[in-house]
Amino acid sequence: MKKVFLQWGQIVAGLAVAAFGIHLTIFANIGLAPWDCLSMGISYHTPMNYGVSAMTVSILVLLIDLLMKERIGYGTIIDALLSGNLIQAYNDLNPFPKNENLWLGIVIMLIGFVFMAVGIWIYMSAGQCCGPRDALLVGLGKRMPRVPIGIVEILLWGVVVAAGWLLGGPVGVGTLISIFGAGLIMQAVYSVIRFEPRSIQNRDVAAVTKELLNK
Repeated sequence: MKKVFLQWGQIVAGLAVAAFGIHLTIFANIGLAPWDCLSMGISYHTPMNYGVSAMTVSILVLLIDLLMKERIGYGTIIDALLSGNLIQAYNDLNPFPKNENLWLGIVIMLIGFVFMAVGIWIYMSAGQCCGPRDALLVGLGKRMPRVPIGIVEILLWGVVVAAGWLLGGPVGVGTLISIFGAGLIMQAVYSVIRFEPRSIQNRDVAAVTKELLNK
């Protein structure tokens, strides 16, 4: 039981690091991230506002994860409950004025990608599954075992941005940097720390609950 609780703490810590990275990409103020571009594009063609569109995209991605037979664990639940709130907290607590410098924004965004990669490593390593979008990345990666996981992310984000752009979603410099920068930095970081997300043996909600009840 103690091990499970420690893993939950690890998941929260990892999500806090990753959320800080996402906050930095927002603070960079040089363009929407790929998934945000898609959600905004959907909102232009439906009665849904951006928030509802983003939630709908997350649900659809989760359904795709299930079709790909990716497991849903406590990591998935904790991600759903905490990530958005953590990002909002960082946004609210940031004491700095809105960034207006393009080059500084690029640097901030790239640093954000590093925090995102490290945070994902921390919380995925707990082995209790991951959020819908990360599960999609891992699921696709398993189907392309010879392709580095960072390249898989580039391909995934490229498709997401293309869909968002076709729907009229705003594409900025930061959006284009995100497609390539996040994946390349993820691959670089994971090569250094020798981390392979596809090799993790995740335990779903049922398995961890059974472990808790048997203690």
